[in-house]
Amino acid sequence: MRLGIFSKSRFSILGLFLVINLITFAILRLALLAKQWADIDTPFYQITFAFVMGAIHDLAFYSYFLIPFTLYLLVIPNRWYQSKLHKWFVFSGFLLNLYGLFFLILSEWTFWDEFGVRFNFIAVDYLIYTHEVVQNIIESYPLGKLLTGILIITIGCFWLVKSTLVVTFYATENFKRRAKIAGILFLLPIASYFAIGRTTYQFSQNTYLNEVAANGAYQFFSAFRNNELDYHRFYRLADDAQLSAKIKMALGAENNDLYNIKHQIKGNGVEKRLNIILITVESLSADYLTKFGNTQKITPFMDNWFKEGALFTNFYATGTRTIRGLEALTLSIPPTAGQSIVKRPDNGKLFNLGHVLQERGYDTAFLYGGRGYFDNMNEFYSGNGYRIVDQTEFTNEEMTFKNAWGVSDDVIFNRTMKEADNDFAKNKPFFFQIMTTTNHRPYSYPEGKIDIPSGQSREGAVKYTDYAIQEFIKTAKTKPWFNDTIFVMVADHCAGSARKTELPVDKYHIPLFIYAPKHVPAVENATLSSQIDVAPTVLGLLNLNYESQFYGQDIFKMSPEKGRALVSNYQKLGLFKDNKLVYLSPQQKVDMVDDPLGEYHILKPETQPNLVNDVMGYYQSADYIWTHRLSRY
Repeated sequence: MRLGIFSKSRFSILGLFLVINLITFAILRLALLAKQWADIDTPFYQITFAFVMGAIHDLAFYSYFLIPFTLYLLVIPNRWYQSKLHKWFVFSGFLLNLYGLFFLILSEWTFWDEFGVRFNFIAVDYLIYTHEVVQNIIESYPLGKLLTGILIITIGCFWLVKSTLVVTFYATENFKRRAKIAGILFLLPIASYFAIGRTTYQFSQNTYLNEVAANGAYQFFSAFRNNELDYHRFYRLADDAQLSAKIKMALGAENNDLYNIKHQIKGNGVEKRLNIILITVESLSADYLTKFGNTQKITPFMDNWFKEGALFTNFYATGTRTIRGLEALTLSIPPTAGQSIVKRPDNGKLFNLGHVLQERGYDTAFLYGGRGYFDNMNEFYSGNGYRIVDQTEFTNEEMTFKNAWGVSDDVIFNRTMKEADNDFAKNKPFFFQIMTTTNHRPYSYPEGKIDIPSGQSREGAVKYTDYAIQEFIKTAKTKPWFNDTIFVMVADHCAGSARKTELPVDKYHIPLFIYAPKHVPAVENATLSSQIDVAPTVLGLLNLNYESQFYGQDIFKMSPEKGRALVSNYQKLGLFKDNKLVYLSPQQKVDMVDDPLGEYHILKPETQPNLVNDVMGYYQSADYIWTHRLSRY
């Protein structure tokens, strides 16, 4: 087989593997396109261009991949290269790389099936927590059959190209010729570095088509390299003095210091010493609930429960990850570009919900059904004054069911009940922040509790969470502390955030429900709000007077016309307000959409300068406060 400039050369082995890579990545691209065909509403020429752009990114990835192999082929002498032992060594290496390629394709497919995107920062994070991820894969997929299938495909592919591979061992090249070819090959990754940017593949307004054009492996290493984005380098900036004045006016801060958002909160009446149990439910999208249009009847308890308290129907998550939700619920701040503050170093002693209550004698605890080292949760919460109760704290008797991600929701709720009883016996008010795990692949839970078998679907996991919350509330009603306890239920994020648009607002819609029969009347609140508003809303129910550094506001006191929600993903930082979505992106981009939940009309940002200043005010001030350590206590 002749492969261009590498014919009659040992380097033709790299060309052979390149051809296999390009064909394999193209097949995956076709499969992903077919999977999302209903969401691809672009002209045919854009689809064609996606494959061209995809091939360019495939070549860019391969240019980096071949560096060690090029170096090896450069230095090995002809006598060794043509030996029988070396031939079997190359055969083994080629087989291993083929297997790795096909394993990568399978991994990309399953990742897309879960998240609707190519490998990104989520994949980078998951690589760190091998125990949870490996166990999740074992429990979710027929791993043995899949790996065997990859092996069969690998052997078949190797058999097809073996004769071509053998030819490369007859090439005899002196070092000077090898150095010329290697020099050209070493220039390719340098050219890729300067020619292919982090967002080059994002040529279309259809996000799915952009992801089809990307190369998953290339995106993985790009996310690994850019895990924390420098706001001042990548995002459009405005005058600090003007934005400081704007954000301080919005929050009621009265001082002359740049971005000093400290402001006084005055309660309405006598301070109440009420307990708080904040339940953060894994991946509970609003569209799983009957109230928001679901017809599967998988939340029978919540459907009735919501009639007994305050239900916030126009409420949104700030991000797409658990730690992004916890960040907003705990710190009441806008989401930061790149990695969540929960995962960043030096994230202790930040002004937070627990701190306000700790100063009033509350026992504050973070209770998590999994291992709290995951996503740095234990480090974050312990560094901010919380007591930690995670899976490692449970006795064998308590741990009646667990899977890759942690114990089933009933187990964490039972432990919460014990913690509450202990604090009540000590006459100590408590604030418990719970993070559940059941509604996560592999969607497994104890059998016999609901009518959907364990491990089959997310709908079953949602229904089991509904059952577990029902049992928790039923038991809580028998406790002496029940009448003096506020129960808050909110989701960390939606079950999926991928759509054909870059920031699909509907995929951030989650429920917020506050239940305290003696203190919170039954009501529906439709004010536009988000997770940053939970902390001040809950503290408002206690009538607390305190100095706040929260960005959020008490939703009960917000007028509907002042409503807004902050939504984001890893790079896009958005503000949803006045039925318009404006968002910031790297490369100093600003985009705006009218009616993002409906007709979705693209607007020019310069037509709405106040809204652009609003979004920059939130995110530029949050970056300044973080980098200048202004939110510490």
